[in-house]
Amino acid sequence: MKRTHFSWTLLHPRHWLLWLLSLLWIFLAQLPWHWQMWLARRVAPLLYLKKQRINQARINIAKCFPHLSEAEREHLVRKNAESMAAAIFETGIGWFCGGRRLRRLHTIRGLEHIEQARQEGVGILLLTTHFSTLDIGSAFLGQHVVFDGLYRPHSNPVYDYLQRKGRETYCEGVAIPRDSIRTMISRLRKGRAIWYAPDRDLGRKNSVFVNFFGVATAMITATSKIAEMGRAKVIPFTQRRLPDGSGYELVIHPAFDNFPSGDEQADTQRIASFMEREIAKCPEQYFWAQKRFKTRPEGEADFYQ
Repeated sequence: MKRTHFSWTLLHPRHWLLWLLSLLWIFLAQLPWHWQMWLARRVAPLLYLKKQRINQARINIAKCFPHLSEAEREHLVRKNAESMAAAIFETGIGWFCGGRRLRRLHTIRGLEHIEQARQEGVGILLLTTHFSTLDIGSAFLGQHVVFDGLYRPHSNPVYDYLQRKGRETYCEGVAIPRDSIRTMISRLRKGRAIWYAPDRDLGRKNSVFVNFFGVATAMITATSKIAEMGRAKVIPFTQRRLPDGSGYELVIHPAFDNFPSGDEQADTQRIASFMEREIAKCPEQYFWAQKRFKTRPEGEADFYQ
């Protein structure tokens, strides 16, 4: 796979401020982990300046946890902001720190499921969810499993360079375009493992509505098609920040059996139900600030207006 190379155009004066901020980010990533988590809690209130994002989180949490009181939901919003602030520091650890430090920060369970698929000689679709720990969790996974990643270019060339170089430290194939289904299928047929997170609202096209925390939610059906055409097993993995401050737990779950089943609706609901169960274990760590319920069934009002 073609690797990312530095371009002198990235040193144009208009990028100097971002480079300075990036140097600060790299420095902070070297601090003790507990110091970084302390700083994250201090930074979290600044995220409330992004009112649209905070309001989206409030709306999503209210829809998904109607049984909670208003005070309990607001507490969850605050804890979610702290988790998203922690993600800034965790991403720095994943991109700018070596494997030795990453290995000290986490435990892993379920590698035997990867090994079984390897022995069978099939490709692996590593199904994951948009937790705030997504980047550091992928870095943890990269210490144990060789996998290819999906990639969407960033509009800022300096950040795009840092993102690609950072992810290449633990992921061999980061430059697969996110919408390049043909490339994904080709790699799966060669027995590769590919990181894949389908829990974003990409509109009505190629989506069905599934039950997600009791809300009709649009989710793409591509997972079934990719697994079938790539002759691959779907093996989910999740990671979570442990509540006792001891680091992280990375879990590789058993492969979905009888998947795809031939019923795209049932397959997609199965994925949504799996994600719901895992999110319920640490709801403050999910990416609630996205417009997860942007696409609505016909006749239903927009949640975010």
